[in-house]
Amino acid sequence: MALKAEHRLDVLLDIASVARSTFFYHQARFQAPDPQEALKTAITRIFTTNHARYGHRRIHTELLKQGWELAKKTVLKLMRALGLTCKVRRKKRYNSYQGEQGKVAPNLLNRKFDATAPNQKWVTDVTEFSVGDRKLYLSPVMDLFDRQIIAHSISTSPNLALTNTSLCQALTCLQPGQQPLVHSDQGFQYQHISWQALLEGAGAVQSMSRKGNCYDNAVMENFFGHLKEELFHHVRFLSTDALEAALNEYIRWYNTERISTKLEGLSPVQYRAQALAA
Repeated sequence: MALKAEHRLDVLLDIASVARSTFFYHQARFQAPDPQEALKTAITRIFTTNHARYGHRRIHTELLKQGWELAKKTVLKLMRALGLTCKVRRKKRYNSYQGEQGKVAPNLLNRKFDATAPNQKWVTDVTEFSVGDRKLYLSPVMDLFDRQIIAHSISTSPNLALTNTSLCQALTCLQPGQQPLVHSDQGFQYQHISWQALLEGAGAVQSMSRKGNCYDNAVMENFFGHLKEELFHHVRFLSTDALEAALNEYIRWYNTERISTKLEGLSPVQYRAQALAA
């Protein structure tokens, strides 16, 4: 096009051995509006609104809610063309196992990660974050009914207060007669008499993963994987206070906004509200 301003078109076409009709066909094609511009805009908006944490499956679900009719592979193709890359998880886990420090419970959950009602089955664990030379620890409690984080605590030490605090918060969610199965790994916090006394006082039943088997608590491991890749690994936090604030906000977003394909394309809070209203 730049040469066209300095030379006659017929000369340029002759040198390039391009037919006149072919030239005008491609010129019109390049100048025509992109028929997928609206779709690309919608994809980009969903991707950026959710902090680059959604892959093509979740974006496809959101597009269907908005009235679009298209295949998942179309979303994947357009995301690649737009350079929209979802964050990929890396595996690294904190291990609180210190040998037998108290009573070890059997694996009653037995990888049955589904629940038919709230407060039937809970899972919990502790994960570690490094900020410079300091550590921060998160102890969430998840309800397997809707994968909602119903309680969590954060501390600079993975001590008994960390785990007991999140459990006490979760126990306040119980209605009369509810006695959940509470599953964890064999970390020293969960073998301690104080943890077991809290469960016993609420009529809850304790369950533990088998030694060294993270798949027995796979749902919580999956949550930690998403949390670290969607929040932690791509941001440089200058202080543990900044990270703590970000963790609190992430859990709020995870519960109320982040959709799940396992929950019919709803967030945990939306899924619970819909189930209880039915």
